[in-house]
Amino acid sequence: MIEKVLVANRGEIALRVIRTCKTLGIKTVSVYSDEDYNSLHVKQATEAYHIGEAAPAKSYLNQEKILEAVLSSGADSVHPGYGFLSENDDFATLCEKNKITFIGPTAKSMNLCGDKMKCKEAMLAANVPTVPGSPGLVKDADDAKKIANEIGYPVMLKSVYGGGGRGIRIVTSDAELESGYESVTGESIAAVGKSAILVEKFLEKTRHIEYQFARDTHGNTVHIFERECSIQRRNQKLIEQTPSPIVDAKTRQRVGELVRNAAVAVGYTNLGTAEFLRADNGEFYFIEINARLQVEHPITEFVSGLDLVKLQIDIANGEPIPFKQSDLKMNGYAIECRINAEDTFLDFAPSTGPVPDVSIPAGPGVRCDTYLYPGCTVSPFYDSLMAKLVTWGQTFEESRTRMLCALDDFYIQGVETSIPLYKTILNSAEYKNGDLSTDFIKRYGIIDRLTEDLKREKEEKSLAAVAAAVIHSEYFKSRVQDKTNSKWSHRLE
Repeated sequence: MIEKVLVANRGEIALRVIRTCKTLGIKTVSVYSDEDYNSLHVKQATEAYHIGEAAPAKSYLNQEKILEAVLSSGADSVHPGYGFLSENDDFATLCEKNKITFIGPTAKSMNLCGDKMKCKEAMLAANVPTVPGSPGLVKDADDAKKIANEIGYPVMLKSVYGGGGRGIRIVTSDAELESGYESVTGESIAAVGKSAILVEKFLEKTRHIEYQFARDTHGNTVHIFERECSIQRRNQKLIEQTPSPIVDAKTRQRVGELVRNAAVAVGYTNLGTAEFLRADNGEFYFIEINARLQVEHPITEFVSGLDLVKLQIDIANGEPIPFKQSDLKMNGYAIECRINAEDTFLDFAPSTGPVPDVSIPAGPGVRCDTYLYPGCTVSPFYDSLMAKLVTWGQTFEESRTRMLCALDDFYIQGVETSIPLYKTILNSAEYKNGDLSTDFIKRYGIIDRLTEDLKREKEEKSLAAVAAAVIHSEYFKSRVQDKTNSKWSHRLE
């Protein structure tokens, strides 16, 4: 049984894993780079080990350093969180060879899920529908161009080794395909040192809907409902919600069966996420399996009542899933906003530096997973995600209004954030009506609306400041006193 977990990650996800381990009486080990010496995950773990310089390649991606920390600490298992080494089958293999429990899928299954082409072949064999495209890897740009002309533009160029929205380009013509192919190839080589490209039909006005699933070592497989992840920028998610406004009980069951088939097809164990594109005609097309815990897992926890990290640990311990599919019921509505340190008006460029002060929202139905504290620093070396702000309500509207209140209460000094953008989105008629798509921000001119919202907010603050100055002026006070003392006593306007 797992007794001591090394968390091979940093920031809010490291804190999230540590929190569950504490409730289970499991000791924890944190690892940290030079940059993270004063981070909360270092302070909250049972013990911590320095693993290198700030650059991820010299610390959080350094497999040998992390293995050294595992062996030195006596940890019997590793939780990879998400990002970094979480979907690296070589690292999972390294753990297996050293008899260290990797809290996630096997290296073999992870390798299959990570290879988009092999995974697609496995899905087709299991009768799980996939997006139309190349039957295999394309040889070069000319080969890609031929496929694109056969299935029709627009198409997506996808690196087999991409992930998290990276290694993807949408192209609409032969001319764009040339430069796009070079970009995807270069991005893939820079990330993992190799490249392999496939071509898929780009489906316009799609929704990105994913299913959380779990499979244990005894063959029990369940899905834990869907998450709508259609609000994105540059193919990366910003706002997630569950349930999806367009998934009814019948659809949930139908696609849930596909998800269970997908998990079996790749021999998956532990928690994973099957991701789909939902076309405008209602068809669902499988796109990939994320072989790890997802950033947006808290909304599933809210509506299911489960602790998904605990479930991961239980499955890694060899225990059967303690419930059946029929036992799971959705309760209420949950929304997550990824609070990123970035400038919306500079094409979402990262914003880094000290955070002198911060105020974290709280209250009924509000959860905030974050590494922030007054005096911390947002590092330029790591992902821009600072916090996951999550709200729950008995109705969608209750969850939405709670989120707007929580966003108002969230104060982060020193860096630009995505908070103003989320207010504009959540207040839009399209969002409230559930008219979502992966191009939501562009389709509905959200950035222009944000500009107008900020302009109006600035004007209102200016008027409020003038009013406050007048009210506190000696002249105004004297006039109020004069009128109070006189027979004229009707209300001042």
